[in-house]
Amino acid sequence: MGLLVCHLARLKFGFQSKLIQTPFFLLHVHTFLFPNYPIPTQLQLQIKACHSVVDPVSQSATQHDPLEESALQVQNILKVHRDSPMRRIELALDYCSVTITEDLVLNVLKRHSSDWKPAFIFFSWVSKGTRVSLGSSVYNKVLDILGRMKRFQELNQVLDEMSNREGLVDGETYRVLLHRYAAAHKVDEAIGVFNMMRHLGLEPDLDAFQKLLMYLCRYKQVEVAETLLHSKGAEFGVDIKTMNIVLNGWCVLGNVQEAKRFWRDIIASKCKPDFFTYGTFINALTKKGKIGTAMKLYRAMWKNHVKMDVVVCNCVIDALCFKKRVPEALETFQEMKERGSFPNSATYNTLIKHLCKIRRMEKVYELLGEMEVSESCVPNEVTFNYLLKSLKRPEEVGGILERMERNRCKVNGDAFNLILKLYVDWDCEERVRHTWDEMEKHGLGPDSRSYTIIIHWLLDKGRNEDALHYFRDMTSKGMMIEPRTQNWVNQMTVKPKENRS
Repeated sequence: MGLLVCHLARLKFGFQSKLIQTPFFLLHVHTFLFPNYPIPTQLQLQIKACHSVVDPVSQSATQHDPLEESALQVQNILKVHRDSPMRRIELALDYCSVTITEDLVLNVLKRHSSDWKPAFIFFSWVSKGTRVSLGSSVYNKVLDILGRMKRFQELNQVLDEMSNREGLVDGETYRVLLHRYAAAHKVDEAIGVFNMMRHLGLEPDLDAFQKLLMYLCRYKQVEVAETLLHSKGAEFGVDIKTMNIVLNGWCVLGNVQEAKRFWRDIIASKCKPDFFTYGTFINALTKKGKIGTAMKLYRAMWKNHVKMDVVVCNCVIDALCFKKRVPEALETFQEMKERGSFPNSATYNTLIKHLCKIRRMEKVYELLGEMEVSESCVPNEVTFNYLLKSLKRPEEVGGILERMERNRCKVNGDAFNLILKLYVDWDCEERVRHTWDEMEKHGLGPDSRSYTIIIHWLLDKGRNEDALHYFRDMTSKGMMIEPRTQNWVNQMTVKPKENRS
């Protein structure tokens, strides 16, 4: 059968024999010419052999972790067949030699968090057959990927499938739906998810109501959230936590006048303000530059023995640093430790961020040393991102990465993008390429930010065709395009037309 396929391929396509002998091409021709015939055994073996070949660097990085190795193998298949018809991708997956487990499916999906199409194809292929029984965590991850990329038609398909199976829809499903609808500014849909909780087999309670308000406020729908609080709050017994969510919404929005009004509403209500209420309002004041008023309220809290939370102290320290009053911030930092309000990682990170900006690196590494010997406020991704931003030379990156490893702090997507931006700014092309490959290998990108960094770097170098290649790759994955990037593309498409005319 294999020889017959080769012969017919030459007659049909006229390709050179060397190309025709590749197993993937033979697979495509076989499905084209003989859609109802089984794949020949010899061809199956060839395809499996091809799928088992991975990049040597990637193989050495994953050889001690079978799950990572299998996930990378599936990722490579999806990448190679990205532009192939669905049937061909499914056939390639059918003859992949990995064992499908729920952990593997989750791993593959996480590697495609910013690329919905291969994620959805792989999920659909797995869920079609009886390869593995998928639980809520897999379905919720797919919903999150589709919602992030605003593929709500596909999201509803998955949700319908979940609703038809008992026990799949859970509290995380509800949270993901709220998050993604609110992020897309689909306010009615987000509220609709809350209203249909019983239909989904969930109980609407105060916690669920608070989540709805939180996501509406997070995405600037504070007025809608406050209206819901007044219209539905009585059903669930509103507490100070619920009030704090709306207060925080107005504060984050930067509307101090509305925040003051709502603060007065809290004082007039039966809810007693807690440290978070004070902290939220102090933070709003500091963000608007009213540091004097904020410090008076902060001192009054100490004087009146109001329980002081580290979050409140952090707001004050951050505000003082922002106003370039770093010595006062360090005094407040020392004072909070003496009064028993112990700092956390965010406290240290705030100081490190601002000390890096003014290049007081000796103090920065003194604070980092304190964190490394502490049990309660160890350095995290945010800490090391500030340190990365402070670097001046490419050879310094390795030292920070080694220190991250010593502190068991993994490089995340934000850190990869930061390192990518550093190498771009330093014009280290080889390291740019290596960082891009590492992001792919670890399933942490590239995302829309990564593509934007690369595209504008290439534009600055005058490599417009290369930049256009990355732009097309970016749009094929359904990623959001920044206006400045879209403007460049519009200019590029106009120029050839002007030249022809």
